[in-house]
Amino acid sequence: MALQDKAALLSSLALRIGAYIFLRWIPGHHLPPIIYTALALYVPSFISTFLTQPKYDVVEDDIEITITETEIEDQPPPLASTAAHSQNLPTRDKPTEIEEEIEIDETIVLEPNQPSPWKTLLTGLPDPASTALSLATFLINAALVLAVTDMLYRARVFHPEDNLSFARMGYVSPTEANLLVREPNPSQLPIFVSYRLAGDATVYGDSVWQNAGTITTLGNDTDYTAAVTFPIPNVPHKSYQWTTSNNHTGYFTVPPKAGQVSEQGDFTFLTSSCIKPRFPYNPFDHALAIPGFKHMEKVIRSIPGGAQFMLFLGDFIYIDVPKRFGTSVEDYRREYRQVYGSPDWPSVGQNLSWIHVLDDHEIANDWDGNTTGVYNAAADPWHNYQTAVNPPKARAAGGYGLPRRAATYFEFTQGPASFFMMDTRKYRDSSSELSVNSTEKSMLGPEQLADLLAFLKKPEPKGVKWKIIASSIPFTKNWKVNSLDTWAGYLSERQTILEAMWDVGLRGGVGVVVLSGDRHEFAATAFPPPAGGKWPISSTVHEFSTSPLSQFYLPVRTYKQTDSEDVMMKYIPDGNSKLGAITIENTSSNQSILKFRLYVDGVEAWSSVILSPPTISRNRWTKDALWG
Repeated sequence: MALQDKAALLSSLALRIGAYIFLRWIPGHHLPPIIYTALALYVPSFISTFLTQPKYDVVEDDIEITITETEIEDQPPPLASTAAHSQNLPTRDKPTEIEEEIEIDETIVLEPNQPSPWKTLLTGLPDPASTALSLATFLINAALVLAVTDMLYRARVFHPEDNLSFARMGYVSPTEANLLVREPNPSQLPIFVSYRLAGDATVYGDSVWQNAGTITTLGNDTDYTAAVTFPIPNVPHKSYQWTTSNNHTGYFTVPPKAGQVSEQGDFTFLTSSCIKPRFPYNPFDHALAIPGFKHMEKVIRSIPGGAQFMLFLGDFIYIDVPKRFGTSVEDYRREYRQVYGSPDWPSVGQNLSWIHVLDDHEIANDWDGNTTGVYNAAADPWHNYQTAVNPPKARAAGGYGLPRRAATYFEFTQGPASFFMMDTRKYRDSSSELSVNSTEKSMLGPEQLADLLAFLKKPEPKGVKWKIIASSIPFTKNWKVNSLDTWAGYLSERQTILEAMWDVGLRGGVGVVVLSGDRHEFAATAFPPPAGGKWPISSTVHEFSTSPLSQFYLPVRTYKQTDSEDVMMKYIPDGNSKLGAITIENTSSNQSILKFRLYVDGVEAWSSVILSPPTISRNRWTKDALWG
């Protein structure tokens, strides 16, 4: 194979493999340069190969050699005396020599090359026997490069969503609701927000629109967003319609009070993390399409009574995947607008409350730089689009129940559960400078750690059977790839928190569950207390780590149990869309039921039921919690 043939083959294979991985497997930022370099090598080598490859095969090559010998007299010598002597000799005595005449006849039989469609189309090599096949395989590679370019740049160039107008429901408590509105068109101001009881009038009210608030000014300082918080009648289970004067509307349901459940006797919410529009790539999709939202919509419709809220565990945007276009505030804002501007957003966000925690891709991959560098640029839209309508800030330890003013982590109680939503990025120490077991290394920082421990220690109202801890990154140390970025890199602080969680079970009546994301895989892990210690087996803590909602999944297996501290319950790595549904039941009995259901690409793939620790009666436990 000639040099240009090898170059064409290798560059074509690199281009095709790289494009497939980028478009369908992992949209890594390092792949486009490889693909474009392969294209630059492929084009000239393809042309050279096409022009120099023979168009015919030699099927027969016969060579016939004929030798004819002729005897001739030598020429007379140059000296006259000698020549005279030679002429006087008899003929038989004259000197002679043999002259050979060689005749070579070569017959070559040529046959036109036969087209090799499979070889040509699969390898990208030109076919000298078929211009059409050669053009087709060249166009395949050209189309792949165009698809990569389309995925990289179409949303950035054609859909910056500067003119996006939308509204979404944030945190809803039994007494008030939070609505986020974006409107860049000044002619729409002022914006009036109203709500009314959905359906027929009841004894609790009628269908007359009630004023919820007015937005009089919007500006670039908040990317034209504003939050409206308005009181609602304290009537659990009732559904209300909200509307804005700039033509947005939706519905929300008043959640049950602390310690209560819905009319169906349960309490359901959803959880997941990680969103990237238009992945896996489909050239016919809208540039901002989010396939996972379609799966999520199907799950929501399948839940009787619907879900109370979506607890989103970070990576709502991917600022650095597949390409970082900049580090300005506008670069970060554009990413949020593109998710909210997706044609698939209304089906999951118009009638469902979303609450959020922060993770690295809202800032930069594996972020551990506190508030340095790009953090402030990243935090601007994070606060304007997400935390502006999040639950209340967590209460400060020893602060008489008052929220910690500067906190970027949150706490609330709803129905049968109490929630603590951690910030695992802003306050952490470097993941690599100290050892994983260092007592000086912290993920949460001293204030957040103290507030979390106080949350775990505080007694819960009657009927509240679960403490839910939301962590953007896995609590388990069973994930072996890039483990320093997870709680596996902060084992001393993790142990402190685990012991406080086991103490909750020791006191009885309330169980602890950790919900996490980040890994683009699903795993359920149990953390049983050490045998022979003060904690009963019913104190076991459970973690359900669910992601992505709409992104790639890892092609290699990265989760593995290596000891008896972190016990694998289930590991499901495959699936571009994973969504968890948590349903809490039986809150009036001695032990409450928490059922976790995992949906992969919209289909239920696994479920598990755990029980809260039994209440203590005369210093004894009636039963142990079940897990598995």
